[in-house]
Amino acid sequence: MARPPIRSASAQRVRERIKALALDQIAAGGPPALSLNAVAAALGVSGPAMYRYYRNREALLTDLVVDAYRDLADAVAPAVTPADFASAYRAWALAEPHRYRLLFGPPVPGYDAHSRPLVEASQLAMDELLRCLESGGPGPVPGLDPAQLAAWTQARGASATPDRAGTALAIWARLHGLASLEINGNFTSVGVDPGPLYADAVRSGPGGAEIP
Repeated sequence: MARPPIRSASAQRVRERIKALALDQIAAGGPPALSLNAVAAALGVSGPAMYRYYRNREALLTDLVVDAYRDLADAVAPAVTPADFASAYRAWALAEPHRYRLLFGPPVPGYDAHSRPLVEASQLAMDELLRCLESGGPGPVPGLDPAQLAAWTQARGASATPDRAGTALAIWARLHGLASLEINGNFTSVGVDPGPLYADAVRSGPGGAEIP
């Protein structure tokens, strides 16, 4: 059955179609490949018709990033322990590598990745990790400034001690490094299953012994 013309579909339905096509572009060529004109062509409409739904490429990109942050937060929300969080984080990154790169890959030239909507959306998954750490986890990170950590949690509306905030940042940094390496095939090239490394990322103290 043929799809209804774009003019007769609801605005929200059209936006969802636009975002799906945009994600196809990003999956094929990375975030810089996103093009409103290419999306319009795939929809069978003119470029100017796209502006009824997205005023520019940046507005579309913002919607995609916020959606991805929310989906990641939903994926880790069932986690009870830091180990659960690590497992869910890894699973989402492997299932959605192009969206993971959209969130944590190199900045898109000319795009403000620190706008308020993005900062607020990025906090959702971190809030889930902070919640998981309420029941215990690795110890605090030596050297991190407690005042900076307190200012960060206050600015984001998060309820966490500086020690717990520092631990969450250290765990997130470890998980991000592991997920980035894995989705880019680096562990495959050395024939190693990195699963135990994810477990270690939330088990070992972030301020533990240095690697010789």
